Amino acid sequence: MSVSRVWKFHSDVDTDQIIASQYLLLPNVEEMKQYTFESLDPDFADKAKPGDLIVANENFGCGSSREQAPSVLKALGIKAVIAKSFARIFYRNSINIGLPVIVCKDLYDHVEDGGEADLDLAAGTVRAGGKTYECTSLPEYMQGILNAGGLIASLNKDNKED
Repeated sequence: MSVSRVWKFHSDVDTDQIIASQYLLLPNVEEMKQYTFESLDPDFADKAKPGDLIVANENFGCGSSREQAPSVLKALGIKAVIAKSFARIFYRNSINIGLPVIVCKDLYDHVEDGGEADLDLAAGTVRAGGKTYECTSLPEYMQGILNAGGLIASLNKDNKED
């Protein structure tokens, strides 16, 4: 485990708040990522560092089904999104592109924005403030998708092994 900075977000963060629709016209995710969370924190993309964690309350990623929302987070190097709950399509899109999304009911109420946490993805735990929080651990096949870098990479890897 390694210590990560926590970015804390409220309930019902929608995909338009993650990456606003006008930026979907940009040619690629690398150009879009600088506008991540622009309406909530205009400097987020400049301040976020690879390995940081997003911790959110309930229903993170609600709204449209745009795959660019988890993609810009991954492009910024966000290690994982940990929330009390996720919108289903955001959750699925995140796994598909290789961004870990972890359900953890208790963490949100015990961390501060800018605080630190240690995520042990394999064990399904997060350590913060001297306490360990149990999270929903991902099934082995989903962990395999994440380890491969996403669904397509996982399928390509499986096909090469046949």
